[in-house]
Amino acid sequence: MINRLAIIGMGLIGGSLSLALKQAGRVKHVVGFSRQASTRSEALSLGIIDSAECNIADAIKNAEIVVLAVPVGAIADTLISIAPYVKDNMIITDVGSVKAQVVDSAKLALGDKFRQFVPGHPIAGTEKSGPAAAFAELYQEHRVVLTPTKQTDEEAVKKVCNMWIAAGAEVSIMTAEHHDDVLAATSHLPHLLAFNLVDMLAEEDADVAEVLRYAAGGFRDFSRIASSDPEMWRDISLTNSTAILSLLNKYQHQMSLLHQAIEQQDGDYLIAVFERAKQARDTCFNEPSLKDSSEV
Repeated sequence: MINRLAIIGMGLIGGSLSLALKQAGRVKHVVGFSRQASTRSEALSLGIIDSAECNIADAIKNAEIVVLAVPVGAIADTLISIAPYVKDNMIITDVGSVKAQVVDSAKLALGDKFRQFVPGHPIAGTEKSGPAAAFAELYQEHRVVLTPTKQTDEEAVKKVCNMWIAAGAEVSIMTAEHHDDVLAATSHLPHLLAFNLVDMLAEEDADVAEVLRYAAGGFRDFSRIASSDPEMWRDISLTNSTAILSLLNKYQHQMSLLHQAIEQQDGDYLIAVFERAKQARDTCFNEPSLKDSSEV
């Protein structure tokens, strides 16, 4: 049981965590922080939080766990803001989609209290945002990745792990660097491709409505993630740039080979690529235990 939980950021991710813990009966009091009075009021009226603060020091006062549920681009500044008020028995965790840079920021901001920081990433979400988008079942059948370092307090890791399990998630632990490589391939690159494809079609001279009239289910499924929050994905793209750029280079090379094969009418190359992809999708990418861990 968490006696007092502070959530910095009252959007989909933070709000859903609060509702999930409340529904599970695993938290006594949730205090929320937002600079926007309208956001604080909405979160209170929806029962997401029990009290609201406009001062971050007041928000985290006496909290057992502080969750930084802000965009990844804002985590560094938020860590700096809370650092003077972090007590020795307080656990800090985050929900950022990129971990290596967050870990570095936490080391700089928290100093000798860095051991109390447990980096985390719930791989869940919808295309909606704000307090009204939050719902208690968001984390059911989804994964949360924790990326503690050698300095991270083991008891803090255990408590954050238990918090996410109580919210319905399955918790995995890996290094921050491995997390960023994995998510670049499975989430970050696909989002970039979806944004780029939809943007390209929107800029075509042809009537977009006419093009989309014939869009099959595959296009709708793939393009759905282009409805994601643009600012959030800007931050992710810039903070995980090394891993993303490496994958983009590989993808561009593979696309150039496909371009060449089509141009040269090389059906053998195309069938080889398509068969390898189908085999991979039908086996290791289609296991019954593979869960939908979309961030949208």
